[in-house]
Amino acid sequence: MKTVSGAHFAKLLEKHDWKLLRVKGSHHIYGKQGYIERISVPIHGNQSLKVGLLRHLLKVAGLSEDDL
Repeated sequence: MKTVSGAHFAKLLEKHDWKLLRVKGSHHIYGKQGYIERISVPIHGNQSLKVGLLRHLLKVAGLSEDDL
């Protein structure tokens, strides 16, 4: 699986119509109209997201590895 940073993943969410709802510390919380789920993306500089977290975020967002 390709590794991406939290900032890169946040941009990917915004391209797929997810909206930034709020920021709490280093976590950016995203939501999308019609979805109950919220996605919390940790943005720690240019540090890569761990594989398990990335898979979980992709699943909740309804995205695939090909979207990266």
